[in-house]
Amino acid sequence: MGITKLVDVIRADAPNSISHRDISDYAEKVIALDTSVVMNQFRTATPFTSPLAGLFFRTLTFLEHDIKPVFVFDGKPPVEKIPQVRTTSGMLLSGVVAEPDVLFVFLQLKKRAEAAGRSRPLCTGAASSQTKDCLELLKHLGVPAIQAPGDAEGLCASLVRQGKAHAAASEDMDTLPFGANILIRQLNAKRDSEIIEYSLPKLLEALGISHEELVDLCILLGCDYCDKIPGLGPKKALTLIQKHRTIENVLLHINRETHRVPHFWKYKEARQIFLNPPHTPTPELIWAEPDEEALVKFLFSGHHIRREKVRHRMEKFREKRKSLREEREKEKAAGDCRQTRMEDFFRVTRKRNRPMEASSSGSKKTK
Repeated sequence: MGITKLVDVIRADAPNSISHRDISDYAEKVIALDTSVVMNQFRTATPFTSPLAGLFFRTLTFLEHDIKPVFVFDGKPPVEKIPQVRTTSGMLLSGVVAEPDVLFVFLQLKKRAEAAGRSRPLCTGAASSQTKDCLELLKHLGVPAIQAPGDAEGLCASLVRQGKAHAAASEDMDTLPFGANILIRQLNAKRDSEIIEYSLPKLLEALGISHEELVDLCILLGCDYCDKIPGLGPKKALTLIQKHRTIENVLLHINRETHRVPHFWKYKEARQIFLNPPHTPTPELIWAEPDEEALVKFLFSGHHIRREKVRHRMEKFREKRKSLREEREKEKAAGDCRQTRMEDFFRVTRKRNRPMEASSSGSKKTK
């Protein structure tokens, strides 16, 4: 899911838009998280453990570092994202075309559905039983959660654009064409994990293109909402956009024999999904202290985690959060002291007018 080989384009042509961070860099910042990606990570890493347990532990890690997480859930996927595929037996999986690219998208949707606790892609936007459990868990943790009208990464990007979140955290690169100024990848609880941050403004500046042109580039590279032009690699796609600026102009300058444009290519619809995603009123984002008793009852009754393990983790959470807060206060105080001494130093030097004038006049003579 996401944009094919966009990472390769960024590494090759806009490396300065990538930075490496530590989890402590996001203290006191609001981070919008694509929940389906987080849950899929848990299912992959620990297939025999409840993903709710993983969500519990990871959320506490965020809260320990005073990160303010907002978990965003997928809603109804855009109709362009719901391919219709017939199997060789003629059974209708979801529609009319049996092309490999379409089947790939269907399988990716199925994978994401399984991560959300469903046996098949859900096209109605209704919450699954696992999503309901996640929402209840997050409520007991005191963390806000929102269901998007469409794809979660679109709403994550919208929260960043509105200034309600500092960054969007997702493994899907299409968070950038959706307009998130900062995209975070690999934001997890591992001690030695290196968090990767992408800056959209720096990316656009390095490539010499606008946001609208980035969207067209991503469509040419290959996105979830329409087919791509076969044989059009990332380097050539970037060069064409930099030179011709729009897909319409690109189509006038490519060899239709070697790069066959798909029939009924819905690139305009895909473009609108990125540039004008469905709007949803964003509720007030409120964080509260975790309710330990409610967490113990909920996690134990659902056979997710033993009572003793929940209580032990909550005790560790309180201790570590206190310790990290004290460290940050010490660092802040030390920084303020250093800044004060530097300011005092510069105030003293400004009083030395005569030596400075002599020095400057001497330098003029030298010149």
